[in-house]
Amino acid sequence: MITLDTLPVGHEAVITAVGGEGPLRCRLLDMGLIPKTRVRVEKIAPLGDPMELRVRGYALSLRKEDAREIQVEVAES
Repeated sequence: MITLDTLPVGHEAVITAVGGEGPLRCRLLDMGLIPKTRVRVEKIAPLGDPMELRVRGYALSLRKEDAREIQVEVAES
């Protein structure tokens, strides 16, 4: 089990848990980052933050600080 911020570019994972408290957790869930959802890291900004993800067929930019709250399991190809 790792957190989303440590997943390398080009890799897919399945969300297992969404952490955070209050508004942050609600915002992450509202963006479609819910357990059992597949997510793929498409690219990371030149200075390392934010990261671009592919979730449910759309591109999502997420700060690494927020991605640290999401636990994932590396997906089997």
